[in-house]
Amino acid sequence: MIKRWNILPDAGAEGEALAKELGVSSVLARLLWNRGLRTAENARRFLDPEHLQDFYDPFLMKDMDKAVARIEKAIEDGEHITIYGDYDVDGMTSSSLLCTCLQSFGADVDVYIPDRFREGYGFNRAALEHIAERSSLLVSVDCGITSVEDVAGLQGKLDIVVTDHHLPGGELPHACAVVNPHREDDEYPDKNLCGVGVAFKLCNALSETIQHKPWTQGLELVALGTVADIVPLLGENRKIVRLGLARMAETKNLGLRALMDVAGVDPAAVTAEQVGFQLAPRLNAAGRMDSAMLGSRLLRTQDAAEAQELADRLNALNQERQAVEQDILARAEEQLAGEDMETLPAIVLAGEGWHSGVIGIVASRLVETYYKPVILLSIDGDMAKGSCRSIEGLLHMHDALAACAEHLTQFGGHAQAAGLSLQTADIPAFRAAFCAYARAHLKEEDYTPVARIEFEMQPLDVTLDLIEEIARLEPYGEGNPKPLFGARNLRGEGARAIGKDRTHLKFFLSGREQSIEMLWWSHAALADFVNAEPLDIVYKPSINEWQGNRRVQAIVDSLRPAESARIYPDRSALADLYRFLFSRQKKGGNLPLDPVRLATLFKQDMGRHMALYTLKEGLRVFSELHLLVTTLEEGTCRLVPPDGKLDLMASKSFREHQK
Repeated sequence: MIKRWNILPDAGAEGEALAKELGVSSVLARLLWNRGLRTAENARRFLDPEHLQDFYDPFLMKDMDKAVARIEKAIEDGEHITIYGDYDVDGMTSSSLLCTCLQSFGADVDVYIPDRFREGYGFNRAALEHIAERSSLLVSVDCGITSVEDVAGLQGKLDIVVTDHHLPGGELPHACAVVNPHREDDEYPDKNLCGVGVAFKLCNALSETIQHKPWTQGLELVALGTVADIVPLLGENRKIVRLGLARMAETKNLGLRALMDVAGVDPAAVTAEQVGFQLAPRLNAAGRMDSAMLGSRLLRTQDAAEAQELADRLNALNQERQAVEQDILARAEEQLAGEDMETLPAIVLAGEGWHSGVIGIVASRLVETYYKPVILLSIDGDMAKGSCRSIEGLLHMHDALAACAEHLTQFGGHAQAAGLSLQTADIPAFRAAFCAYARAHLKEEDYTPVARIEFEMQPLDVTLDLIEEIARLEPYGEGNPKPLFGARNLRGEGARAIGKDRTHLKFFLSGREQSIEMLWWSHAALADFVNAEPLDIVYKPSINEWQGNRRVQAIVDSLRPAESARIYPDRSALADLYRFLFSRQKKGGNLPLDPVRLATLFKQDMGRHMALYTLKEGLRVFSELHLLVTTLEEGTCRLVPPDGKLDLMASKSFREHQK
């Protein structure tokens, strides 16, 4: 998908001064400046968090002293403690970390994580009543901050300590302690901790009180949950992840070692990216497809055989999740086959029995493909539950759902993701209302994703030393994105499909004395386009290591026709395109919707190349003139002859271009 370029402001003299003061290249200084690190002190702390970033005093958190006092009393009196967590990776790691910590102090403790489908997120009264029968103290992790009524209902039956990182509501639960850096009256310096980060601070506070020393165990679990929860990797989180990734090489956590093994992750070289895309999905599969207790058990087990068995189980559940995901995605694409995707303002689809633990992932896949707000609904009889994923232009999904509240029974969420439920009979009315909201609040340019480009730099100017220096910015994540660079008017050579399934693209850029290998995952279909046209490329530098040899390569993020190839179709080009489409349809039935495939066929049939930009704009004109209509056959369209003389000015895009 072609992206709009957003090139960040030039650091100018400030960037050069920062480079000189730090003793680094101007490239690294500009990258630091782009991340808001504009003093040498802040930049040094960012580059060396292990030594220069402080771990703040945990007792700076409001109610931490109360939480420690109540837990310490429970340990001394032999009370049974239940840790109540969430069913995502943050909840699994935080419950496992706190349980291990309390056990080391001699506590009688167990873990409870609610079922995603039967009990839902956070506290539920039935579970709390059941826990109160065997425990006198409950400590929540990664949940509980909005459970005001449930906590009140257990007064006198169960003491509750809430630890959480989600935003509080208008009233805090009346618990023994409420530990959350987002409390309005909390003065803790770092507000970006996730649930396991807050649990880690509680472990430290307990250790300092009981053992008079900081708690340093389990940092690999804290790093795992922090990366998986997509919180900003800045401040304490950055230090946690740097230290935790290093700890994974020598971790004694049997479950984590088994998980890395089944995921094919080398403990000695694990990265935040591998945590996010290889380890976290396997743990999350437990909560999505079975029970999150499997993940918590894996991270707490002291038995190697059980660790291997549980890791294999999670791996199988992840494979099952992937299969279900592909099935729902295929059904969703079938529903979209008859839609005009150019004019559709948002995607709202529903299916009977779609797995509610997976539809959020499928919604994200559809956003990646079409870059439109997406809502997928799983129908279960008279009710439907859904997941939403949005795009940058639609500033807050919660606001969009609020505008359609008359059709919903429940909804809630964040800016780019949310959940909802409604009567099945209300789905058509909700779809119409949501699409109307999107149409009113999104502009045409909002439907084009944006590439955040640090600055323009030729790939052939990148060196191994520069890549290694840029790597000082790792780990990448929220608040610290992997740097992307732009380069204009480049010529690709030797583009061809590679990989086991021939789905990836490799091509070269050549200079006077060297060439550089460019890789673009899952875009083998664009080989002819890359070989034929000048390109503007967005890329990230990397190092290719093979048999002891190291060389620079670049991973393509996106590309677009260079300005010289962005030629709007005139009447003559449109006539040529129409003749080609008419002839091709006459020969072989329906036409492919894919412009790249059409460009290849155009060259084959017409004996010359039509620039991809020209062809795509031509197809847009024909679609607006109702000469092209989609068919029920996936990925195809048909050419409809005009009824009478064709007026190109009836096309909105052609008319605006002429103006």
